Amino acid sequence: MCVARIQGVAIFTAACYNSDREMPMKIKWYGTATLLIESGGTRLLIDPYLKPLNRKLPPVNVEEAATARAVFVTHPHTDHFTGTDAVTSRGVKEVYVSENGIRHAGENGMDVSPMLPLRANELHRIGDLTVRTYQSRHCKFDAATVLRIVFSLRTWAMFPRGVRLLREIKRFRIGDDIYALEISDGEKTVMVLGSAGLDADTVYPQNVDLLVFPYQGRVRMDRYMRPFLEVLRPKAVMLDHFDNAFPPFTHRVNTKKFQAALKECLPSARGVEPVEGEWYEI
Repeated sequence: MCVARIQGVAIFTAACYNSDREMPMKIKWYGTATLLIESGGTRLLIDPYLKPLNRKLPPVNVEEAATARAVFVTHPHTDHFTGTDAVTSRGVKEVYVSENGIRHAGENGMDVSPMLPLRANELHRIGDLTVRTYQSRHCKFDAATVLRIVFSLRTWAMFPRGVRLLREIKRFRIGDDIYALEISDGEKTVMVLGSAGLDADTVYPQNVDLLVFPYQGRVRMDRYMRPFLEVLRPKAVMLDHFDNAFPPFTHRVNTKKFQAALKECLPSARGVEPVEGEWYEI
């Protein structure tokens, strides 16, 4: 194993595999940060959120999402967590989330009986898939993003809704309980960042087959993304979280500079700007 440090973040070079299996590993984006990952006979649901704060977005296929064997929550913010009841009521028996998330769920009337505590540096075997957790960090909003929201006419036109939204957001707060997930079937590997932040003291896998990167929270996400690419050096990058999940504090992010930024940093990497509800082979 080759260990190095890039921009203060430790990395290692992980093994890569070529797959000839008949049922390749696949991923589907449901909008915001909600993902369904499948390999063999196993499906995992990541960060379930039904988008109640913007009903104009395409709805999540809850019946399909509930075919997952288990749910993993990268961090218990409302837009990553509050759809769990919808799938557990349809038969999903395991939800892995931080102890802080379980506490929030109980305080807000969610069903905590399927919830199991999730911590950094754990390895979980779920059917044909393994999930390894890494300490992560939340994206730090830049001043330009904050000022744009504060001085936007849309923000003031939707002021009562914005107040209600702030109350909703305050119901689910995080501390250090934010994790990156490395999901593998032994041949292909996906790294899911629940938010665009890395922990400087954590060793992350390099050369994963797919990095899922949340493309929201900064004015120039194409620039902000580059240090992550330099550290992780994935073979492909899929964006998520670029939709308008809860206006007036979000908007659909313009992704036109994503491909150019990716090719400049990693010329051989493939970029995926997913369409909601479509499968992509990894």
